[in-house]
Amino acid sequence: MDTLEEVSPVSRFRPSGEKNNSGFDPQTGIYHSLLQLGTNNKIPTTPYLDTATFVLSQFPKSDQAESRVALIDLATNQRATYGQLKRSIYSLATGLHHGLGIRKGDVVFLLSPNSILYPTICLAVFLIGGVLTTANPLNTKSEITKQVLDSGATLAVVAPGEEHKLVSTNVPILLTSRPSSGDELSVEELIDGCEPMELPETRSTQSDTAAILYSSGTTGVSKGVVLTHANFISVMTLLKWSVDNMSANNDVFLCFIPMFHIYGLAFFGLGLFCSGTTTVLMKKYEFQGMLEAIHTHKVNNIPAVPPVILSLVKHDGGGYDLSSLRRVGSGAAPLSKELVDRFRARFPWVALRPGYGLTESCGAATLFVSNEEAKTHLAGSGGLLPSFCAKVVDFETGVAMPPYKEGELWLKGPTVMKGYLGNEEATAATINSDGWLRTGDLCYFDEDGCLYVVDRIKELIKHNGYQVAPAELEAVLLSHPKILDAAVIPLEDEEAGEIPMAYVVRAAGCQLSEDQVIKFVASQVAPFKKVRKVSFINEIPKSAAGKILRKDLVAQSKPKLKSKL
Repeated sequence: MDTLEEVSPVSRFRPSGEKNNSGFDPQTGIYHSLLQLGTNNKIPTTPYLDTATFVLSQFPKSDQAESRVALIDLATNQRATYGQLKRSIYSLATGLHHGLGIRKGDVVFLLSPNSILYPTICLAVFLIGGVLTTANPLNTKSEITKQVLDSGATLAVVAPGEEHKLVSTNVPILLTSRPSSGDELSVEELIDGCEPMELPETRSTQSDTAAILYSSGTTGVSKGVVLTHANFISVMTLLKWSVDNMSANNDVFLCFIPMFHIYGLAFFGLGLFCSGTTTVLMKKYEFQGMLEAIHTHKVNNIPAVPPVILSLVKHDGGGYDLSSLRRVGSGAAPLSKELVDRFRARFPWVALRPGYGLTESCGAATLFVSNEEAKTHLAGSGGLLPSFCAKVVDFETGVAMPPYKEGELWLKGPTVMKGYLGNEEATAATINSDGWLRTGDLCYFDEDGCLYVVDRIKELIKHNGYQVAPAELEAVLLSHPKILDAAVIPLEDEEAGEIPMAYVVRAAGCQLSEDQVIKFVASQVAPFKKVRKVSFINEIPKSAAGKILRKDLVAQSKPKLKSKL
């Protein structure tokens, strides 16, 4: 198979030798995007515009285009065309407004795994001016109760079997699909039984709240991120611009990223419909299921996360034909140079394109617009998207840093959140008076304006006055052939302050010892970065988006382990 050598119709990086190739302005300390949207991709400025109306305006228009398949359920092979999807959205919006009395500003709580109905529910809520809040079905009853009450939800749309988690909330429940027994009302019934009717005249504005998405809370308490219609419309415009430039409208995408997460919601719940593509849906990620989907449906594009890319590298393909793959994206956590190298060696025909975003920026900030850019900037996360600017700020001096100098990444752009729900203190600590979003990520830009994410600032290990990035040590650990997965956390130490401790998942049947792991890492890093303690576990706890839940590992380490140098 030929190696993919793709040249994008848009070019980010200026010719080598041209001054200020990074987009950095030394006078202001600001990095500016090197890209511009074309005249056909401008972010709309119309004040009275909601997310659903914008998405629906981008749907294929002709009768032939309306018959194009939008969604395929991998498990059931159920399909929904763009025409069917449009009718379902309007029918459900009618049922929610006229039947259940949902009004502008009412919060609708959605608890469901991925399904063909998920985008319909989201877009119907937006269409009538409702506010969406989503949750992970794996969340406990207490976590769900807290979110329902915190968000002020007036209706819960829930997958069958999850109703018991909302008993104490006293919020009315609408099931996503018809129950096997009982007479509870469902989304399916509303779609089938409601003819589209005139919807409310009170129109949403771009500045109105569209969604309250709760951060993963990997390092602390989860907070409600308030996102506006303008945030979503902006991110969808940017996504359409990137997809239209890098893909064909007959491309097939695979969705296993959960749609309750901003990554999955922005891509699969909303954005890809603007480009007329087809998406194969998985209820949840499962490695063999992913391989089967690629093989059966000739999938071209996979927006993924680092654990999935690691699995592709470390596991046998099992005889599945993966030759249709052209692009694999990566987000939610940084990719190491070692993992990028191994992926490209294993799949030389696939363009691996990491990007960067966070819930607070509606999932957007940087990306690679061509395979050539990604290949020449290993471990990078691409350059700033159009309409974005950034600073890299030394978190001790507050000075904005030039290329190759590390600091906290600050962002400005049209997708930056409104703030945290009911938490002015946290909002003020995250968005300063000049509108800069402090990401909490330790980063730097290179001479070409490509972003490199080092680690979360809160997760840096402070060892004898040095700062150690867990992600760097994890990359070293994952290069060991007998280590399937790994995570590094700080362990309190009386003399050093903190020491690096590794949690390691060994390959099946492997007898790798703690001492062997410690020596392996020590041979590749500076002495102050050495792992000092190792614990072997069956699985690294991760969020639905693939982020390591370090706080869980820190809590696990405290009662059992004592540090030793």
